[in-house]
Parts: sequence; structure tokens; C-alpha cells
Amino acid sequence: MKIPLLKLDPDLPTPRRAHDDDAGLDLHARHDTTLAPGAWASVATGVAVGIPEGHVGLVAPRSGLALRHGIGLVNAPGVVDAGYRGEILAILINHGPVPVTVVRGERIAQLVVVPFATVDLEEVAELPPSIRGDGGFGSTGS
Repeated sequence: MKIPLLKLDPDLPTPRRAHDDDAGLDLHARHDTTLAPGAWASVATGVAVGIPEGHVGLVAPRSGLALRHGIGLVNAPGVVDAGYRGEILAILINHGPVPVTVVRGERIAQLVVVPFATVDLEEVAELPPSIRGDGGFGSTGS
């Protein structure tokens, strides 16, 4: 599937998959940003995309940043709706104990594009039964 890409910063690498069978396209930081422990910031990626109707772009964290520095995404995954044409932003958070500087051009997140089902809610008096029922967190004994 081809998706239109607008590079808002031509000097940044074009988002791409690191390996042919990877799901996510690497997104890069447009500016240097320092995150104190516990702090978060919106980091621009220098790209905008045209997600096709019936699909959604999910901005997901990078496991390497999480493992090395405790960097994640506040709203993981972030949602890029099909109608949105602005710059993709990643809201990074520093869960680690020391300040971390994300440098311009560094891979900070990944974009995964997936189809989704359009649903409408129908209000009912009760839900249909299921094996699990209303068992919540810890209901399986783990």
C-alpha cells in the first residue's frame, strides 16, 4: 500500500522500516529535546501523511529507547486519523532516573498503519453472555 508522505523537513531521513518484515516505519526527531526525569514533551517528526480511509496510523514507542533510557510515549499508541494532515508528533516521556536528550534525527517512535472496523454503538439493557463475563483484572488467577 502506498501512502502519501509530505516531508516538512527535507534534511531528516524518510520514515522507513529497518527490516523488510517490520510493521513500523521509524519516525525521527525534528529538534533536540531534553527530558528531565518524569517530564514529557511533544516532539515533532518533520513528516505528515495521508492515511487512507478505513485505516489508522498508530504512533508506537521504540523498544530500544525504552530499554536504554526509559523513554516511552505518554499516549501509546498515539492515533493518526485518516482525515489528519498535520505534522505527526510523538509525546515522549522520560520514565528513567536521569535527564535524556533526544537529538535531531534520532529515531523516536514508529508509525504502524492498520485497517480498522467502523462501529456504531447500540444501547441495550444487557450484554450477550460470554465465557469470561465481567471478570476483570486478575480474573484468570495471574
